[in-house]
Amino acid sequence: MASSAFAETMTLRVHTFNSPKSIAVSEFLQPWAAEIGTLSKGRVAVQVFPAMQLGGRPADLYGQARDGVVDAVWTLPGYSPGRFPLTEVFELPFVCADAQATSQALTAFHRKWMGDEYQDTHPLVFHATAPGQLHTVNHPVHGLADLRGLKVRAASQTGAAVLEAFGAVPVGMPAPQVYEALARGVVDGALLPWTIMRPFRLHEVTRHHTEVFLGCTPFVLTMNKARYEGLPAEIQQMLDSTTGMALAKRLGHLWQQDELLGRGLAVERGHPILAPGGSERALLRTAAAPVIDRWVAKIDAMGHDGRALLEDAKRLVADYADGRE
Repeated sequence: MASSAFAETMTLRVHTFNSPKSIAVSEFLQPWAAEIGTLSKGRVAVQVFPAMQLGGRPADLYGQARDGVVDAVWTLPGYSPGRFPLTEVFELPFVCADAQATSQALTAFHRKWMGDEYQDTHPLVFHATAPGQLHTVNHPVHGLADLRGLKVRAASQTGAAVLEAFGAVPVGMPAPQVYEALARGVVDGALLPWTIMRPFRLHEVTRHHTEVFLGCTPFVLTMNKARYEGLPAEIQQMLDSTTGMALAKRLGHLWQQDELLGRGLAVERGHPILAPGGSERALLRTAAAPVIDRWVAKIDAMGHDGRALLEDAKRLVADYADGRE
């Protein structure tokens, strides 16, 4: 690392929507920035800007990396509706398992199928949450019938389609807006994993929870392509060696552990946590089937075999969950 390439300190700015106290910032991005600083002996400085400190909206983040407004972003592909259709397979209901298995499966799926989808940036790591659950203010959801007419926040276009198929009224918004929307009655509930409850204090404005285990939320840390390709080879190697599949597995484990903490907040407050029985689960699957079929048809129209890609995503999740990959 003592080459002339490190004659001057290089600064890489990473932008994200999440709060400084979130695990994305405090337990992932900041420690990773420190690791890069140590490995480069202080010659590379990764600066993390949480809570949209550099301006724009969460939906702007991917474009900021693509256009070189910042060097890298950590964001949800789902914040760019229709931009990442293959990634959407992990947002479909009943595809994901725990966060660790799904993060590894998402990474493998990207390497196998999604290269073109992110060709205008340089992805460093993909990972995912555990499947989403329903969290409501005043309306306990025992099954499909209880969802009819409820206004429910969705994180992505796919999540919105699933809620609509269930008879709910989907309302799209990024995570930082959910607390106020729930508190003011703009929405009756939110579809999101337990891990989101802590950083955004959503246990304060919800009272009922239903574990439906629907689609997960994919994340990506990606760099401006020209910025990455303009770095010396040894810096590229350092960035690659600290990200990729090994980091995806670690982040998946971290997010899965945080599920327990998020769920624990509801338990501490005495909130009821419901679990639909077998017959209700079957009704949910039946209602969601058209959403899955439409995704398959969309991917077919792109020239892929949508059903084969769906089955491959499920296979990868199952294999990583069983430790077979």
